[in-house]
Amino acid sequence: MSAALGPPDLLAGRYQLERVLGTGGMGVVYRARDLLHEAFGEPSPWVALKLLGDSLSTCPDGHVLLYSEFALTRRLRHEHVVRAFAFEVDTVRQVAFFTMEWLPGLTLDRLLLEYPDGLPWNELQPMAVQLLDALAYAHRAGVLHGDIKPTNIMVGEQGLCLFDFGLGHAESQRAAGLPGLSHRRLNAWTPAYAAPELKDGGGPSVSADLYGAARVLYELAQGRRVVEPHRTRPLPRPRRLPRRCWSALRSALSWAATHRTVTVEQLRDSMAVTHRRWFV
Repeated sequence: MSAALGPPDLLAGRYQLERVLGTGGMGVVYRARDLLHEAFGEPSPWVALKLLGDSLSTCPDGHVLLYSEFALTRRLRHEHVVRAFAFEVDTVRQVAFFTMEWLPGLTLDRLLLEYPDGLPWNELQPMAVQLLDALAYAHRAGVLHGDIKPTNIMVGEQGLCLFDFGLGHAESQRAAGLPGLSHRRLNAWTPAYAAPELKDGGGPSVSADLYGAARVLYELAQGRRVVEPHRTRPLPRPRRLPRRCWSALRSALSWAATHRTVTVEQLRDSMAVTHRRWFV
């Protein structure tokens, strides 16, 4: 199946593509208007619609990988994880796609442009807790995200939302022999947020997801001037991060996976602690 579209068009006689929301290693996401829901009076008929990108649109099993991402996302039900709606095929154009909730707001990379010195702790703390809550939930459900980075995290009026499981993985897929994305076929990790073992050819893991989330939190607390982790040179504590949180975050940022002794839940708990005043 092909995903070549050119200008925005109508898919499956129902979804009017309006504009590109983002592109990634696997696909392109559009904001689309659901004309069927609109006809029945839905006041907010928009959805996000994902198609295969050019790099995979000619692959014989590209649509299977797209379905794999949809299936991963659909199994998750959490207030801070994007909701997947339906996987469909435009039979006339032979284009596979899936729909999910449209998230108004800003991705964290755009938010960071407004805070070059890092986010104030009162704004950063709830984002950190929500991101780590979402990630811990996904891991308990047996799902690895695979590509935690600011462009895959949206923040809006309802808080933070994690999306884009295109490089994700579920243990149940491997056990059932279902297809998944091979890092040997498509090295799509984002270098600035990928754990060192991923860049060395390893596969997704809980520890690699933890590292990616820690990199995001470090950048939010430090601002755009982010120090690249090194095997031997320690990272400085980011300017906006309280000292009480630094030990856990520093462990999550360890170069070697075996040195990441903190869990996602423990990192979350360190971020959730509220400083208590000694006076009333």
